[in-house]
Amino acid sequence: MASTRPRPKRPTYEAGYVHGNTVLKPEPQQAPLKHPGKQKGQSKHRESKNALRIRRNQEKALQMNLPYVAALVAAACCSLYICVNYIQLRSGMTARMDTIKDLEKQLNTLKTENDALETRINTYVDLDYVYKVATEELGMVYANKDQVLMYDKTESEYVRQDEDIPAN
Repeated sequence: MASTRPRPKRPTYEAGYVHGNTVLKPEPQQAPLKHPGKQKGQSKHRESKNALRIRRNQEKALQMNLPYVAALVAAACCSLYICVNYIQLRSGMTARMDTIKDLEKQLNTLKTENDALETRINTYVDLDYVYKVATEELGMVYANKDQVLMYDKTESEYVRQDEDIPAN
């Protein structure tokens, strides 16, 4: 029994836009027909020429010519030079950092020794010996009460001397 419903038209893909919510897959195109005037020997001869041409191009691509080798060697030399310089700079910097650490340790040791010597010097000062040398050898005496002048503290917390201190 034949159906009486009208069948929808198949969409054409030439227009570039297909209406509807589902798009059908395009039908595969047929392979182009061979020219009837060609003979089998000619197509094989052409294919072998193309294969030979492709093989030659591949061989040329694999060959290294002089400019390519020179550029490759120059790039390798530059890379090696940069790497060697980097390693030298890093080792020099590491050596300088070690030297700085050693000098800092030496500085701290010297500061500690200096502080210890200063403490020993301060404890060696014998005030009785200083008084004895000052009075007996140098003829120095303590000041009397009338030789000491006292100044009152001013508001500005420092003494300003406008004139010479009078000598008695």
